[in-house]
Parts: sequence; C-alpha cells; structure tokens
Amino acid sequence: MSAITVQGLRKAYGSHEAVRGVEFEVRRGEVFCLLGPNGAGKTTTVEILEGHRRADAGQVEVLGFDPAAGERALLDRIGIVLQSCGLPPALTVAELLEMHARWYRRPRDPSEVIELVGLAQARGTNVHALSGGQRRRLDLALGLIGDPDVLFLDEPTTGFDPHARRQAWSTIRALCAEGRTVVLTTHFMDEAQALADRVAVMRDGELVAQGPPSELAGRDAAPAEIRFRLPAGATAADLPRLGADAAVAVEDNTVLVTTERPTAIAHALTGWALQRGLDLPGLTVARPSLEDVYLSLTEEVAA
Repeated sequence: MSAITVQGLRKAYGSHEAVRGVEFEVRRGEVFCLLGPNGAGKTTTVEILEGHRRADAGQVEVLGFDPAAGERALLDRIGIVLQSCGLPPALTVAELLEMHARWYRRPRDPSEVIELVGLAQARGTNVHALSGGQRRRLDLALGLIGDPDVLFLDEPTTGFDPHARRQAWSTIRALCAEGRTVVLTTHFMDEAQALADRVAVMRDGELVAQGPPSELAGRDAAPAEIRFRLPAGATAADLPRLGADAAVAVEDNTVLVTTERPTAIAHALTGWALQRGLDLPGLTVARPSLEDVYLSLTEEVAA
C-alpha cells in the first residue's frame, strides 16, 4: 500500500518553475530518499508533502489526505525533522519533549524517546547548553514524539560524529521495522546507500531516475573496475592477456581494468599472480558507487 502518492506535481516561483511534473510513490514501511543538488526542487517537493507549501498543479496524497488542507487527522500522524529548528533555550530536553507530547493525541512516552535518540545523559540539560550533535538528536526526538506513521527527515545526521550517525541509522531502521514510513533528504551518499529502500534523483525540477540504490540508473549492470598496483618487479607487459572482455589502462604503476565480466577477469589476474608468487597490492573490484551514479545524473546542474 502507498503512504504517499505524487502525480504531475508542479510549483513555480514567479517565472522559475522549481518542480516540473514530478511523479513518485512511497510505499508504507519503506525509507524513500530524495537526492539532488541545491536548487533541484527537492526541498519544495518535501515542503508540499509536509503541507508547508501549496502545489500549483498535480495531485498529492499523504496517508490518503491532501496535506495542503492541514487536517488534524493528518498532522497527528506525521513527524518532521527540519535542517534546523529554533528551540526555547531555557527549557531542558525532558521539559521540551513533555511540552510537545501534549500537542498530540497519541504521543510516545518522552522518556522512551529520549532513550531512543541517545539523550539519556542530557535529559536535564537546557537546550542552550547542548552540543550541535545533541541538538540534532533533540530535533529527531521532537519528530518522533507524536509517534508518526510518516516521518520526514531533512539532513537528519548533519553535525553527527560517525558513532552518532550509525546510532541514528539504527533508530531509523527500527522505526521502519515497526511499519513506519520515512522520507529522507540527504547529501551523504553513504547514508542513502545504508538506509534507503528506494532513491529518487531530482535535477532542475524533474525526477531523472528512481529505484533501489543498488540498481539506480543501471548501476548493477554497469562495467566493473578492477584496480591494483603492479607487483614489485613486474611491468605492464607482464600482465596476462585478458582479451576483448577487458580494457586495461596503466598509469603511475596503477592498473585499471574495466570489464563487464569482473569474476572471470579477477580470476585470471589472481591466478596469474599466484602462479608467480606475486601479490596484487591494493586489489579492489567495484561497480560504480551510488555517488558515481548520482554525479553522472546531476552533472548538468553542477556544470
């Protein structure tokens, strides 16, 4: 079943058309990640889903409601974590969550949410005394306090150290395991790769690709790259013949082999090295990363 449906969405600011005919669907219980460079239209799209902006054309449904109507029945079922929030500096973490909990009909227990986002040691700390990472965790806690069915996360781990980021990822996965839906915007490709069931890439107001991260824009079928440094004493001429299935380039003692048959070619190379008692320093076999595909899809904007 769909949690969110978007059809023919359009939004313009004066003569600038920020969103142009965007269409996608978000299934219940999945993490849907919207990617795109600054100015691509993703923030406008998400703000329309949240009910903060009205579309000029198209149809949008969130949990069966039109978000532009601002109905309480929908507001009670969504949570929003913005890039930055203005919070009362004199309130403690616990006081702020207890206050926000009163705004919802079926809130989560504030103490439970504090534990969930890793702020147990700071529950009695005033907001103004929190570190940047702790404030970001508090933003996440405020998004969760209403026990939402759909959670909108805008750059949720900005300012987190690596440990805190992984902890936040675990929290998001746990929410989806409960059947909740997450719409995520992020500039961290490793975050999209780790969390998203599906990603959609926006460029110049349009969706240019969408699908699972591992398959986006044919990523799973793209040629693989095998890299290694030449073994000590070996030259490029000593490498085995790999045939038409592989393109070989050597630069600064580093070998790059591009092939659509990585298993067979890697076997040929490692077999050659083993027969001669050689090592292949820095050996890696990889298809294009999500970041590679993203940059390829958005290069016109970057230019």
